Amino acid sequence: MDIRCRKTECKFNDRYTCKAKGISITQKVACSTYQEGEVKKKDATKRLLEVTPEYAPQRDSKTMSIDCKAKCLFNHGGKCVSNGITLNAIKEMPLCVSFLKK
Repeated sequence: MDIRCRKTECKFNDRYTCKAKGISITQKVACSTYQEGEVKKKDATKRLLEVTPEYAPQRDSKTMSIDCKAKCLFNHGGKCVSNGITLNAIKEMPLCVSFLKK
């Protein structure tokens, strides 16, 4: 599973890849695992079309748990079964943009 996050000031963000041991997505599709850390780079949501970002390698999904409470097509028994998720940086809390309404 590819976990990409544009919330670059999160302490778990390493070059747009989430390094948290697990992620929890709320009913409102927000990542509740987000924890503010040092600002590494500006949030890239608006800049992605201007400059190609440097991404960290993809993570092995077997080592990461994604709990999900959203009414999403990929939510199976409270776990995300998507091939990958992306969290954006537009709001204060990162939102799952891979969300597909059930």
